[in-house]
Amino acid sequence: MTPFSTTLAQEPAGGIAGWAAGLVDTFGGPGAGLAIALENLFPPLPSEVILPLTGFAAGQGVLSLASALFWTTLGSVVGALALYGIGALFGRERMHALWARLPLVKVSDLERTEAWFRRHGAKAVLLGRMVPIFRSLISVPAGVERMPVPLFLVLTTVGSLAWNSVLVLAGYALGDRWELVESYVGVASKAVVVLVLAAGATWLTVRLRARGAAARHRRA
Repeated sequence: MTPFSTTLAQEPAGGIAGWAAGLVDTFGGPGAGLAIALENLFPPLPSEVILPLTGFAAGQGVLSLASALFWTTLGSVVGALALYGIGALFGRERMHALWARLPLVKVSDLERTEAWFRRHGAKAVLLGRMVPIFRSLISVPAGVERMPVPLFLVLTTVGSLAWNSVLVLAGYALGDRWELVESYVGVASKAVVVLVLAAGATWLTVRLRARGAAARHRRA
């Protein structure tokens, strides 16, 4: 097997991409899994960089495509399970206090994720694995609410495999143009976030109007 550092004509030299490339170069599939596990635990690490880069590495023969999908999905599940455990252990108030102390993350993101989980439950865990920001944070309210662990693991595995497959296969197909994935996913991510926020605002408006109408009816 040819070393990663010598096969990639445009190997990233620094930043998150360079860090991820170093992990895959050194450890192969387990290195990619470790990178994705850390991405789940610290959302500012972008999966849209790590996963296409892993796909590119698979295309260069550094690891097999099956290995890339297996290890990145395993890493996703391990990272999500860790966040689930933290949510279950700390509870909502202490989790918010902890989150407020972390750099580069927003408590408001966690609050929106919690609201989404309360509305959609199991569906939120499955679909949340494919939505930026929510894909990592959705594990926290699942832990706080003590969703059954077997159900959580199944939903997380299926959702993670779907998301990882799209990005890894895109990097595999694009070859040394794998960085294009980040650009397209970035645009799509912003669109998804806007849609999620709009849906949440619509749901809240409908609920408030329904409560107002019920209150007026009782007074009448």
